Amino acid sequence: MKIGRRLCVIAAGALVAGAAVVWGLASASLPVRDGALSLAGLQGPVSVAFDEYGIPQVTAESRLDAFRVLGYLTAQDRLFQMDLLRRTSAGRLAEIFGEPAVTMDVRQRRLGLSQVAEAVVRRLPDDQSSVLTAYADGVNKFLEQMTTPPFEFLLLGYRPTRWDLTDSLLVVLAMFQMLNGSEDDERMRTVMMASLPAEVSKFLLPSLDNYTAHVLTGGTRYQPPTTVPVKALAALRRTGTQSRALQTSLVPDRKREIGSNAWVVGSEKTADGRAILANDMHLDVGVPNIWYRVQLRYGPVELAGVVVPGIPVVIAGSNGFVSWGLTNVEGDFLDLVRLEINPHNPDEYAVAEGWERFTVRTEHIAVKDAADRIVECKSTRWGPLAEERLMGQSVAIHWTALDPEAVDLGLLRMDQARSVWDAIAVATRAGAPPNNVLLADAGGHIAWTYMGKIPVRRGLDGSVSLSWADGRTGWNGYIPADELPRTIDPPSGYLVSANQRMTDETYPHVIGHAFASGYRAFRITDRLQAMERIREQDLLALQLDTTTQVYDFYRDLLRVVLTDDVTKHGADLADARRAVEAWNGRADKESQGFALLVAFRRNLAASVFAPFLQSCRDNEAGFVFDGDLDTPLRSLLVEQAPDTLPDPARFSDWRAFLLQEVEESVKAVKTTYTLSRVDDLAWGTVNRVRMAHPLSDAIPVVGSWLNMADDAASGCGPCVRVLSGSLTASERMVVSPAHHTDALFHMPGGQSGHPLSPHYRDQQANWSQGRSTPLLAGKQQHTLTFTPEDLAARL
Repeated sequence: MKIGRRLCVIAAGALVAGAAVVWGLASASLPVRDGALSLAGLQGPVSVAFDEYGIPQVTAESRLDAFRVLGYLTAQDRLFQMDLLRRTSAGRLAEIFGEPAVTMDVRQRRLGLSQVAEAVVRRLPDDQSSVLTAYADGVNKFLEQMTTPPFEFLLLGYRPTRWDLTDSLLVVLAMFQMLNGSEDDERMRTVMMASLPAEVSKFLLPSLDNYTAHVLTGGTRYQPPTTVPVKALAALRRTGTQSRALQTSLVPDRKREIGSNAWVVGSEKTADGRAILANDMHLDVGVPNIWYRVQLRYGPVELAGVVVPGIPVVIAGSNGFVSWGLTNVEGDFLDLVRLEINPHNPDEYAVAEGWERFTVRTEHIAVKDAADRIVECKSTRWGPLAEERLMGQSVAIHWTALDPEAVDLGLLRMDQARSVWDAIAVATRAGAPPNNVLLADAGGHIAWTYMGKIPVRRGLDGSVSLSWADGRTGWNGYIPADELPRTIDPPSGYLVSANQRMTDETYPHVIGHAFASGYRAFRITDRLQAMERIREQDLLALQLDTTTQVYDFYRDLLRVVLTDDVTKHGADLADARRAVEAWNGRADKESQGFALLVAFRRNLAASVFAPFLQSCRDNEAGFVFDGDLDTPLRSLLVEQAPDTLPDPARFSDWRAFLLQEVEESVKAVKTTYTLSRVDDLAWGTVNRVRMAHPLSDAIPVVGSWLNMADDAASGCGPCVRVLSGSLTASERMVVSPAHHTDALFHMPGGQSGHPLSPHYRDQQANWSQGRSTPLLAGKQQHTLTFTPEDLAARL
């Protein structure tokens, strides 16, 4: 999430002296784990048992009482995180961080998420608004009783305001923005389609990769090799003029899918006929983790799973009858509408009826230690005006998250689901960020479907920016719930979603264009196909799988280049060949040779593609090419046509070019990691767990202690065990709905956001080392009871 990654930088310039004093006061804000408290609005007493990890087991008579107490508990543990989430979404960071946050706030204010949240609250059905109200009451009760706020508030010099119903919706909208709020792919495709011949764009932007084709067809076929448009590429080639820096800026290979793995296995594949769900959701992890673990019991309902602090909904979990997990669709739910501005009046844009004036809203941004900023926010009938133009033209943002009818808390109703059919009805009607939903029920059934509102487009497929001025182009609402795709109890006995394309060309609606590579889904499918008598431990082991066949191609290519004749003339090249031969095919932290393969592939992508993309950069200064690079890159490297040699002015043939790429990769790796020999480098030296608190860089001496340990780690971007910088599994869960006592779960960090709490980092080792720990809370260590306020007064 780009916004989240900027917070550490912003915070570093915002803090004042006196950190040591604040640290001394921090213990006064530790969460309460024992005792009795009163809470207005409760219908009956509520008991909360905490286990050794601080996981609350809430036992209440009603749903509203359970969520009212959950609001209180979450605020105790995660108040600053909750405040930061709502502020980020609403564009109110400058109030606490000052000038460095103004740019981010301006962008958020122009989106108008606060106005959307208010509109959503007004239209929520009673069962959802009542839970939202109860949750907010619990948060606000904690705020009223709080004597010393958590240390972040002391350090930044402010006190949190009351929690409003709209604040929870702002956090929901923050999740929309994290998962599918990017404009980058449509901007890239628009520039490419305008700058390159159609056959080149089609080649560089394949709709399907080999792995996905294999999974979609049940292993019956791979995608046929893409024909390289040699003549068209040769006509585009710019040779001898691009620096390495320019090439890497054009092809940064920076895309990291905000996605997940999820699969379900049915009764015929497991040891005793149970259905089992496995789900690990990949996000940019920080401190504290985005998930808060919960167990809720009310009436006949028993829920176990995770919530996002601020949102009273179990996002992934189980109710004893049905278990559910999510992966991001990686679909297209945002369009950039090209605006035709009136040449005689810049305050008007074209619509089917003629010219229409922009709607203008004035926003006042409070800035700490500086004057307020006044921002004029323009909007159209299709959505707000985007900050950045696209190829010199203004564009408006039309996005599901900005439509109040597409946002709600409908996933709440999963607590009542008793079968996969019930759960499909809940998921397909919920207004949430579009996700794949994987389901398993107590009867041994399994299912997959989509959750969230997916647009029905007319006159366009959403891949590039177009004008909607003639009225023939736009959206016709959303795909009806009953028409969303679904699969129940397939003959294979399993279903897999790893952010790859899930529908083939027979499905009538556009879902997206930039799905994740199908490799993870391919690897998971391959392993599940071979497994029998599956148990929960087997699926956790698969979640930790580090085999990465994606790099087999680049290893084999290096073997061809690094012949005996070549290596005998250079020690570095001989070391490179030894490193490659030593690679074990996995991304274990001990794996040798893998770091060189990763560097080689990254350098190749930039060097091979950049000479053909200069016209895109000429037409749009900020253009970058990213996405599925491997499919076209492999085609070029297999064919090695002379007319597609990236730089014929420097190299006589592809072999000479590839040898130079190897030499530069070796040099870069040795320099970066201060090595004398490249074959000494283990993957764990490169691949580290990076989990930072947003204020850690700004606090003298103890700031780094707020972060989780920077440990060597196994995993990689294309591995089932995803780890790429801070992008990794934010939780791992394996659960069969009728067998909760066998369910497994772990997550990074800990339950509490308070650095002095014993539960700040006590789950980190289990997660990083892949240790098996239960989903259900363990033996009771502490007890907190809540009574209705009027009953407490009588007593």
